[in-house]
Amino acid sequence: MSECTHDCSSCGESCGERTQPQDMRKPANAQSHIKKVIAVVSGKGGVGKSAVTCTLAAAMAKLGRKVGVLDADITGPSVPRAFGIHQRAMGSEDGILPAVTQGGVKLMSLNLLIDHETDPVVWRGPVIAGAVEQFWTDVIWGELDYLFVDMPPGTGDVPLTVFQSLPVDGVIVVTAPQALVGMIVTKAVRMAEMMQVPVLGLVENYSVYRCPDCGKEHPVFGQSTIDALGAELSLPVLAKLPIDPELARAVDEGRIEGYEANPMAGVAEALDQR
Repeated sequence: MSECTHDCSSCGESCGERTQPQDMRKPANAQSHIKKVIAVVSGKGGVGKSAVTCTLAAAMAKLGRKVGVLDADITGPSVPRAFGIHQRAMGSEDGILPAVTQGGVKLMSLNLLIDHETDPVVWRGPVIAGAVEQFWTDVIWGELDYLFVDMPPGTGDVPLTVFQSLPVDGVIVVTAPQALVGMIVTKAVRMAEMMQVPVLGLVENYSVYRCPDCGKEHPVFGQSTIDALGAELSLPVLAKLPIDPELARAVDEGRIEGYEANPMAGVAEALDQR
């Protein structure tokens, strides 16, 4: 064996340094001290990941925990609006300062950095992934018990960046009753497993609609499939969320923290006891 030059690109040896998996995680800002990072994912768009993320963050904050939300959906950011935050983020010589909601939840989203929140973000994948990475390395999150990451749909650049660059402690997978959604959601679960990130469980959104007059439940999007999906994937079912017009109105009006019937309150309590 020849003497090692530490230049793997010109070496054909299979040494330990070459074969050991590399840790690609990036250091957080020096003033960030985050205990747990939880990503909310789904292979399918439109299943309510942002609503689940925001209600979970609000519920966790009500438990007295210090909470932040990193909006990793760069081209479709919606987290600030759900919390009623519209001002631009500020910066200092040490990094970017997140916005803070009335309930004390810290937020970082691209909509806090652009001139108008309706301006489109026409970026290629590597640039988008780089922005997400900067939300971790350059934002001064301070002391947090939980940082929730609202992920975009799919299994592309951004999920790969988050799983590789951030110390993700677990993921919550959001699905909907349709079997088609379950098939695509399974891709997100498999990706997390490939990246060796623990999957904490499944949340089914739009499970039923409860009639406000008679109380009868109507499976608008078909019969629930989450129990079968959970059994197939050997994952626990964390919650089945009904279609709730009041929740939708609270999100649209930026009142997510004031929504009393928070459907993720039980999940927050269970997560905090892990």
